[in-house]
Amino acid sequence: MAYIIGNACISCGACESECPVECISAGDDQYVIDADSCIECGSCADVCPVEAPCAE
Repeated sequence: MAYIIGNACISCGACESECPVECISAGDDQYVIDADSCIECGSCADVCPVEAPCAE
């Protein structure tokens, strides 16, 4: 299952630059992951200071 970014997101952008397939982008209130492009590598979860990304 693809990763999703939960409500804990503080919009710091740390995850966006770590994604090897560039499937993370800034949304209206927080960053979002394109589930169709996510390869479930966990890079976003590894760098998030608030553990917002999690497996769906």
